[in-house]
Amino acid sequence: NFELEAIAAAFIGGASMSGGVGTVLGAVIGGLVLGVLNNGMNLVGIGTDWQQVIKGLALLAAVGFDVWNKRRAGA
Repeated sequence: NFELEAIAAAFIGGASMSGGVGTVLGAVIGGLVLGVLNNGMNLVGIGTDWQQVIKGLALLAAVGFDVWNKRRAGA
């Protein structure tokens, strides 16, 4: 569980999938975003299994955005 959150926090904070440089501030911001997401899902009453799915989708969205940005910048 913590592995997914640590990796997601780094990617949401701006670390690049292709081996770029991430920053500590970016990772902290990514962690705060995930913390707010977790808290909101708990307050709404979403089950633990669905919370994992939603966090995984947020990770996929962050990675997809990074790949899209790299392709757009290279084209």
